[in-house]
Amino acid sequence: MQELTGREVEVSTYDTVYRGILIEVGEADVHLQSESGWLVIPVEKIVDIKAVV
Repeated sequence: MQELTGREVEVSTYDTVYRGILIEVGEADVHLQSESGWLVIPVEKIVDIKAVV
């Protein structure tokens, strides 16, 4: 997952897809910088993280 740091990604949860620059992947949270601001997504809600091509 660290190879995606600094790249634009899509983070899928059970109910939403978030898009932004991956800033940090921690044990409990994933941090994104999106157009609307900073997002902190709990790891237990994440289904998939993939790079935007």
